[in-house]
Amino acid sequence: MIDPDHETWLLDTGDQVVAKKSAQGYSSLTPIERLVYCLWIMDYAMRNAGDLMAADDLHPSFLTDGKAAAQALGLPCSTAAFGLSTAELEQRYFSLFDELVSEVRAA
Repeated sequence: MIDPDHETWLLDTGDQVVAKKSAQGYSSLTPIERLVYCLWIMDYAMRNAGDLMAADDLHPSFLTDGKAAAQALGLPCSTAAFGLSTAELEQRYFSLFDELVSEVRAA
């Protein structure tokens, strides 16, 4: 079961990161903000469409950018998740969600 506090945190934090990206550009984001952005996009796509096609439309490099940010931050769960194939990530996303958000929140 997904922790509703994690969902709220990701929505609120993601909104802040999206606003910064809109105002200052993607290159202005720190590694943790880039990871939050990629996770927010992934979550948006999975919850609204049930797959990652929308995430790919919004940010085509969300998987590679998310993995690079997770590696830079030394976050093993996030690195592994963003390294999964699209099909496997779609299949496992909701079972990984709490662990991913917990790790990112603690970073």
